[in-house]
Amino acid sequence: MHNKKTIVLGATENPSRYSYLAVEKLRKYGHPVIAIGKQEGNIGDTPIITSHPDEKEVDTVTLYLNPQLQKQYYDYILSIHPKRVIFNPGTENDEFSELVKANGIEPQEACTLVLLGTGQY
Repeated sequence: MHNKKTIVLGATENPSRYSYLAVEKLRKYGHPVIAIGKQEGNIGDTPIITSHPDEKEVDTVTLYLNPQLQKQYYDYILSIHPKRVIFNPGTENDEFSELVKANGIEPQEACTLVLLGTGQY
């Protein structure tokens, strides 16, 4: 199985949030995870950072931020040029989706947890 470096945007230490579950499940499936949130912390042994690291060869950015909060990350996400951006339920954003597509990145409206659970990640 190909390990896909994934940035989880909107990560939180709250175990009832989908971003928390996504980090855990991505790690369980062997994908390297960079968790970015508005507060530092940890999800298991994955640190949550608040900076925007200049990552290379990112496969996926999975969004857990509403469209308003996504705006501050547009330039960052486009600069690291992931292969795809997953808009999880509640994060759908036509403006950013078009921007992503215009930059040669695949926008995908899907649930990261479902994709992992069904082997489609």
